[in-house]
Amino acid sequence: MAVSKGRGRESAQERERARVYEARRRFHASVISRRRRDNVIAGVAGGALLLAILGGQVAYYTVGPGTPDPAPSPTPARSAGLTPPLVPSPSSSPTPTPTP
Repeated sequence: MAVSKGRGRESAQERERARVYEARRRFHASVISRRRRDNVIAGVAGGALLLAILGGQVAYYTVGPGTPDPAPSPTPARSAGLTPPLVPSPSSSPTPTPTP
């Protein structure tokens, strides 16, 4: 009978070691999956933040106060049937300007 008591104790120790090993293995697997999930969430949030910043810049410079002032158009509007406005032609020799 003494032999069976020793075997029972060793068997219980082996079961305990197997239980602790399995608990550690599950804990490690959960840590890895949590890190992966956190990295995905951080990547998506970072990407959304970058898109929001880019969209804000585009909106500011196209619609908001950052838009350039409209320049007047260089060509006048023409009416149908009228002669074109007279434009002085450049002369071949410059005219001297009087000095005071």
